Amino acid sequence: MSKAALQLFNERLPHKPYFSDDLHFGVRIAGKERAILAKYIQFNQPHAMFWLGFDVDRAGAAIDWSDRNAPAPTLTITNPENGHAHLLYALKTSIRTAPDGKMKPLRYAAAVENALRKKLEADAGYSGLICKNPNHEHWKIAVWQPELYTLNWLADFLDLNAANDKEIVADYGLGRNCTLFDKTRKWAYRAIRQGWPEYEQWLQACHERACAYNLQFSLPLDDNEVSGIAKSIAKWTSKNFDISSFKEFVQRTHTPEIQSKRGKIGGRISKGGGRRSLGEPWIELGVSRRTYFRMKNKSRD
Repeated sequence: MSKAALQLFNERLPHKPYFSDDLHFGVRIAGKERAILAKYIQFNQPHAMFWLGFDVDRAGAAIDWSDRNAPAPTLTITNPENGHAHLLYALKTSIRTAPDGKMKPLRYAAAVENALRKKLEADAGYSGLICKNPNHEHWKIAVWQPELYTLNWLADFLDLNAANDKEIVADYGLGRNCTLFDKTRKWAYRAIRQGWPEYEQWLQACHERACAYNLQFSLPLDDNEVSGIAKSIAKWTSKNFDISSFKEFVQRTHTPEIQSKRGKIGGRISKGGGRRSLGEPWIELGVSRRTYFRMKNKSRD
């Protein structure tokens, strides 16, 4: 194995990775010096993804990516007993998975990840937390592509212009981060208006809701990731949503002129068949008709 590839792998390890010598006994966490001796190790940072990792459970997994016209992995880590392998793609720029990162790049990365998984026919149930440790003598290691990948370079192999390759699988890899963030924030936008709670109470509510959504995944996200997403949403909504700002929002986005334009556009699109009336803005805002007009009237006072 290339010394440069192994050095890159080790430099990018978390300071305290999860590790295991036998997956039947689960994983533990320790300093890098101890974890690097184990058969399995966490290979990405908690909030930054330096590698796209895939689990391919079939004989010949380390070489048959070429038969599928997939990009060459940076390295493959193979079980010599059955030919199954982890395929790792090193990224030039890490993908920030923390909720304070921008969602648009994360969605793009999730789409690339999922399309590449399908091309490789990799295991959709792989959590991506740990991989076979290339430092361990038990595994067979090979380096195929020494140059670091960009997401755009990987996308060139995947034809993301095809509609079915733009999808984000809600229960796989980076798709879980996108899904959990979207579901929790959409709930939060409505829920915060039901009483305008104090921040600590609101943070607890967001955390409980995010945990509930996370449990719907077959492979839930780490607790730290869930807490981070909940905290980001709680902070943003508490800062940007209050009674006065909501009044301003209603007044700014539902003027007679804007409503008239929406009505004309909606009329051209549907011709009145089977859609909700655009003259019912309280439905879009998630409040009752009575609450909408009460707050709108107060904003005129």
